[in-house]
Amino acid sequence: MEIPQTTPPEAFDLLRQQPDAVYLDVRTAPEFEAGHPADARHVPVMFFGAGGQPRPNPDFVAGVEALVPRTTKLLVGCQAGGRSQRACELLRDAGYTDVTNVRGGFGGARDQTGRVIIPGWHDAGLPVETGPAKA
Repeated sequence: MEIPQTTPPEAFDLLRQQPDAVYLDVRTAPEFEAGHPADARHVPVMFFGAGGQPRPNPDFVAGVEALVPRTTKLLVGCQAGGRSQRACELLRDAGYTDVTNVRGGFGGARDQTGRVIIPGWHDAGLPVETGPAKA
């Protein structure tokens, strides 16, 4: 089953139309605290160790389950769309029924030359907050 895809502007519109929908930011805590979509929830899907080595967050699904029920419409974003795609797959496999990947994420998706092909949440001029996740 394919994961539905959306862009930051489409995700923003959907969040306004469906107040029960949630934007789930799956970037690291420092990335999230530096800037994230307004009212986003946060559970990192990966951690980065010394030398930038990625390792999966073994508590990712449990962390999401602590925040939202499995029937919640989740718009899942990261920096560009790769980590959030993986997060959507993990959530779908755990029984979440309505997950959508936000292609372009917060910082934008780029091609091999570095050219932005999908502007991110920030560059699209959508509402941004800084600081840690709200309790």
